[in-house]
Amino acid sequence: MQFLKNKRILVLLVLSFLFLSFSKESLAEDIILNDLNGKAVNLSSYKGKPLILFFWTTWCPYCRKEIKALNQMYIQMKQEGITVFAVDIGESSYAVQKFLKNNTLDFGVLLDQDGALANNYNVMGVPAYVFMDKSGKINSEHSLPVDYKKLLFK
Repeated sequence: MQFLKNKRILVLLVLSFLFLSFSKESLAEDIILNDLNGKAVNLSSYKGKPLILFFWTTWCPYCRKEIKALNQMYIQMKQEGITVFAVDIGESSYAVQKFLKNNTLDFGVLLDQDGALANNYNVMGVPAYVFMDKSGKINSEHSLPVDYKKLLFK
């Protein structure tokens, strides 16, 4: 019995790995999120342009560290034609605005209050990055790789 149970677990793990590997690169869909002012932002309108989505939460200490580093790099990224959005998962606009009073960001912040976008991109935890290249292909990473430009300018 234990052998069969372990075998089932192994099969499920392999299938999960394969599913996540194949879903890592998919074309961006027509997705609309609100910014902190309630303005709708359609992510598909960025197709043809390199885009970085940084998934985070205000309560995550790793996110706080990562978002600060990303903000420092943003001026250079903007000059290179890269758009960056911080996508807060599951928190209210009030909570995010309260956080931003003490932590100014130079790039846009979007709200994924129900986690639908994070779910769509298989974000399993935060912080997480999603890179969309010019053709609309999506690649996911858990940290900002040194060679992030290779993911955006294929």
